[in-house]
Amino acid sequence: MTSEHRDVVAVGASAGGVEALRALVAGLPSDYPGSLLVVLHVPRDAPSALAAILSRSGPLPAAPAVDGEELRYGRIYVAPNDHHLLVLEGRIRLTRGPAENGHRPAVDPLFRSVARAFGSRAIGVVLSGSRDDGAAGLASIAAHGGTAVVQDPDDALYPWMPRAAMTHATPDHIVPAAELGGLIAGITAMDLPEHRADPAPDDLLDAEVAISELGPSTTERLDATPAGFGCPSCGGSLFQIGGPVPRYRCRVGHAWSAESLLDEQAIALEGALWMALRALEEKSALSRRMAARSGQDMAAARDRFSDMAHDADEAGAAIRRLIARIGSATARGDTTPAS
Repeated sequence: MTSEHRDVVAVGASAGGVEALRALVAGLPSDYPGSLLVVLHVPRDAPSALAAILSRSGPLPAAPAVDGEELRYGRIYVAPNDHHLLVLEGRIRLTRGPAENGHRPAVDPLFRSVARAFGSRAIGVVLSGSRDDGAAGLASIAAHGGTAVVQDPDDALYPWMPRAAMTHATPDHIVPAAELGGLIAGITAMDLPEHRADPAPDDLLDAEVAISELGPSTTERLDATPAGFGCPSCGGSLFQIGGPVPRYRCRVGHAWSAESLLDEQAIALEGALWMALRALEEKSALSRRMAARSGQDMAAARDRFSDMAHDADEAGAAIRRLIARIGSATARGDTTPAS
């Protein structure tokens, strides 16, 4: 009987992740008998050079993932821009499913699909990044018998993704990036136990993978309750879902962690405040213009317009102070935007 191994590695990174990825692949042996699938958060409208960078950084060939391609050992598959990277029935699947935490590609859809397809054969790796992307997906991998690995936050340029993964997923290994390649090779070299319990059916995982695949599934299939918030992506109502890490989805599937949703609300609030400030500045300017045009026999009107301009100026000053306070609070919250 052929032994099975942990040979499918899903890696997620965001801000500061290129350096960590280069260190990881540099530590892999040239005969590594596994497959690596990599998601790095990149702008949707910009092509990624990551595959070429990783090919130069280590012994394994790296290439942008191709839809329908069969998963092969000794290869690194990189998610292209504006597409989720999934593995379904042993083949690569690229989809334009709903964004998660504002990202496509996103880390969590890849992790969930690997957890569902490979169970205990899966290794999930969370690298440098801001916010908490990857925590929910890594928890799914761990829940289905896979191995959870996290870059040491002290070694990461942006430690918040590793910290969130440590909070929610109880990783099996926490190591610096330079040690990840050797660690993964060692994990893959070990035989899986011949007799191990199969994970229980996971309807939530099945439904979320189907949503990422852009299938007909919607959030109605999930065990979700109305959250009372609006989706920053489409404006639809959000529903709170459980699982290893509570999070939010709208009807069509846009997904948000609590931290990412709070950050997006802060962005929306600041936008609304700038609109209000612009309206107040225009009101002040128009009121002063009207006051200047009032003749000597229209003193009451002139005073009224001047008072309106003064009130608008005071309100504008208050909004400026509020915008500054929101910015300071965001900086203290370590919500550096993901790259």
